[in-house]
Order: sequence, then structure tokens, then C-alpha cells
Amino acid sequence: MSNQASHQIGFLFRFLLKRERMKLLIWILSFLIVTISTAVAFSGLYQSDVERQAMAETMKNPAMSALVGQGYGLGNYTNGAMMAHQMLLMTAAVVAIMNILLVVRLTRADEEDGQLEMLRALPIGRLAPTNAVMYIVLGTNVILSFVITTGLAVLSIDSIDLIGSLLYGVALGATGIFFAAVTMLCAQLSDNARGTMMLSFTVLGVAYFIRAVGDAGNTTISWFSPLGWILGTEVYVNNYWWPILLTLFIGGCIFALALYLNHIRDIGSGFLPSRAGRKHASRLLQTPIGLSLRLQKTPIIAWFVGMFVIGASYGSVLGDLSTFFEQNEMIRQMLASDENISMTEQFLSMLMVIMAIMATIPVIMSILKIKGEEKKQRTEHLLARNISRRKLLLSYVIIAFVVSFLMLFVAVIGLAATGLAVLEIDTTFGMLVKAMLVYLPALWVILGIAVFLFGVAPRFTSFSWFYLLFTFVVVYLGELLEFPEWISNLSPFAHVPELPVDELTFTPLIILTIIAVALTVAGFFGYQKRDIQG
Repeated sequence: MSNQASHQIGFLFRFLLKRERMKLLIWILSFLIVTISTAVAFSGLYQSDVERQAMAETMKNPAMSALVGQGYGLGNYTNGAMMAHQMLLMTAAVVAIMNILLVVRLTRADEEDGQLEMLRALPIGRLAPTNAVMYIVLGTNVILSFVITTGLAVLSIDSIDLIGSLLYGVALGATGIFFAAVTMLCAQLSDNARGTMMLSFTVLGVAYFIRAVGDAGNTTISWFSPLGWILGTEVYVNNYWWPILLTLFIGGCIFALALYLNHIRDIGSGFLPSRAGRKHASRLLQTPIGLSLRLQKTPIIAWFVGMFVIGASYGSVLGDLSTFFEQNEMIRQMLASDENISMTEQFLSMLMVIMAIMATIPVIMSILKIKGEEKKQRTEHLLARNISRRKLLLSYVIIAFVVSFLMLFVAVIGLAATGLAVLEIDTTFGMLVKAMLVYLPALWVILGIAVFLFGVAPRFTSFSWFYLLFTFVVVYLGELLEFPEWISNLSPFAHVPELPVDELTFTPLIILTIIAVALTVAGFFGYQKRDIQG
């Protein structure tokens, strides 16, 4: 492309960087803190070779491989190998999410809001906005790689050396760049931000699913997933760099294609065909809840399918857990918290809470859809009619409430569809449903927080996402990082009985429900009194 097409790219780069600097800083610091804390925790938790090898034995199981990735260096499970094996995949997935959200916000969201059209009216190049976004992405991921590398290297932990730390950091950065390029391409295919986000998360979900299937069985399949390439680096063990080069090369090709499509398309258009709507609205669509449901129909269906696939992928690898653990005396001694509770049941309870946290994502997206509509000044048209604020907000709350139930239920259906046939423990579909739906009050608390922030302080609604991230860290890494009990108690999921391991007690569930209702009601009162944001 000519220099004229990228005219004023420096100005746009500084403008976007100034706008996003605080969000990017929070993201990078979060990754740094979690990574360093986990590395230190691993080195302190498993201090001998015997303890690390006991953990290595658990990683040989297909279920664990599907969850965290195929194990490598298991014959000599050093602190570095353990750190990379158990954390690289999960961290890379979150880095991908960060880049997807960043690119969608800076491309399709700005274009949909009319901001890009205003910028293009100025004397800037046609490709300057797109290139400026990619420079932001590149700079963010390079800084993330540098910060992670430096943070791990200065710890001076045995087997976590400089070369391995550099590869670890670069692997995360390469993952971010790849999925940023994918999102950039999706922004050219779809004509709206919602479609762009859906396509991007679909690619990420398919990549994770293909890798999980491959790592649990035929490892060749894993090489069809970009997440499989990242794990193929074998950080801190063999330190292969060629998967990074492959990831960056394919990411560069995708970005080049996105740049070309951006150059030839019109503002506001996409290359995927848009279906024409009906000439006359149905009776349901003429109601607030019908309109709200119509706006969210596609992402709800996509998450519905996604949660089923996630549940089915986890359920398909549960069959040999009981036999595997029973044949390893050392593992039973090291990991079993109760002789009367099988390791399969403990692993099953962990899967339940992880899937429940995943199911919270579409719930937050559903309730915060009204924030996006208000920001685009669309709710004013509705409120100008005989529709009250309370009725409008209630329609979104009802949908989010139903979504919370559906997502948990469909996840457990997927888990049962593939898991009940192979599970070697005495359990039923009803027991699995109970173990999953018991997390509903925890989801409602986070839903209540989102409603409260929207009604009282709409500028801080993004705190809902950070709180969900905090909850995931507490649940997934809480015991490993040895968080104080009061920190763990800040997460609503920490108060839910983990079935089938724990006994079902209704007191914490009732308290969580009361808290959720109180937050929601406070959000309604706040929305009634505050000004509509433009």
C-alpha cells in the first residue's frame, strides 16, 4: 500500500493509545501479577522431585491433557515444565480474549458508532485507522512479552531460565497477535461489532476444542489448532521456536488479507451477506423484551452451542479417571483429600465450577447489552414512548436470568451426553444437573453487580468483567497461590457447595440469592434516577 493510504497513521496511533492506555495497563499488570504469583507458588508448593513427579503422573491422563494441554517433560517435571504446561494454555486463551476485545472495540465498534466516518472525513489515509490499530496491537503484545519475560527471569527459580522465559513471553505475545489478526479479518467479513465478536470467539472456541480433542487422543489433530502450535513450543523443556514463527507468519498473512479487504470495502459494509429483515414486526418484537431478545438472539444461540460443546468435550475424557488414579498409590496419597471421595468426583466438581464461570460470560454480555444500546443513543427512542425505564431494564434482566439457567443446563447436558456412558462412578443425570445448577445463585450475584453498576455508575460497568476474571483466578489458582480465606470469600463461587464432593446446604445459596436481589433492586432504583448517558 502507498504511503498516502497510511497518511497520519502516527496521529491516529497516539490518539488510540491515549484512549486505551489505562485498560491496556490493567490487562498487562494483571497478566504479570498472575504469572509471577503462579511461578512462585509452584516452586513453593512442590519443593521436591518426588512431589513434582507425583503431579506429573496426573498430567498423563487424557482428561487433564484436554483441560490444560498435552504434557511434555513429564519424565523430569521441573518447576519450569510444570509452570508452562499448566499455565501457558490458559494464559494464552485469556491473551487471545484481550486482543479480540481490543480489536473489536477499535475497529467495528468505532465504525458502527460513526467515529470512523468522522475520522475519514479528515485528511488521513484510507488504511491509516486499520494500520494504527495493528500497531497498537503489536505494541501491546510486544510489551506484554517483555514484561512477562522479565518478570519470570528475575525470579531466579530453578529451571525457569532466561531463554525459556523469553519463549514463554513471546508465545503469549504471538498468540495475541494471531487472534488480533483473526479479529481484524472478521471485522471485514461482518458488518457489525456483535458479528465480529461472535466470529472471533467462534474461531477461538474451535481452536481450543480441536486442541483438546487432539491432546486427549490423536496428537496430530492438535497441530490444526493455533493453540496447539503454542503448546508445541515445549517451553522450559525443548524450547522450540519454529511454532512461534509459524504462528506469526500465518497471523501476518491473515492481517494482510484483512488489510486488502478493508481497502476495497465501503464503510459500514461487510463481505458476509446480511439477511433482509421482515417488513412488519411481530407482536413480540413490538415489546421491550421481544426487541431485547431479537438483539441478542444470535450470540445467545452461539453460546448455547458453545456451552454444549464444552460440556461434551470434558465429558468425553472422564472415562478412565477412576482406574487411572486407583493404579497410582503415590497420587492417592498426594492428592486425595478424603479417602471416601474418589478422585473422579473431585475432578468432576472442579469441572462444574469452571463451566459455571464460563457460563457467566454470556450472562454479563446479555445484561450489558442495554449499556451498548444506551451509549449508541437507541434507548432514548424507546423511552420517548410509553415505556418506562423499569420495564426496559426488566426485559434485559429477565433475558439474562433465563440465559443463566439455559447455559448451565445445556453444559451439563453436553457433559452427561458423553460422560455418563464412560464414568466409572455411581452418578445419575439428575445428580449432575443438581451439581451444576447449584451455581445459579453465584451467577445471579455477578448479574446483580452488573445491574447495580449499570444503574448507579454506568461508566464502571466494565468492573463486572474484572470481577469475573478475579473469580476465575480465585477458583482456578486459589489453592495453588494460597490466597487468604477472606480473598477467596470475595468470590460468590467460593460459597457454593461443590457437589458431589460436598453436602448440599441451602443457607449459602439463600444468602447469595438475597444479595443478588438486593443488588438488582438497587440497580433499578439507580437507573430510575440517573440521566441517560450519551
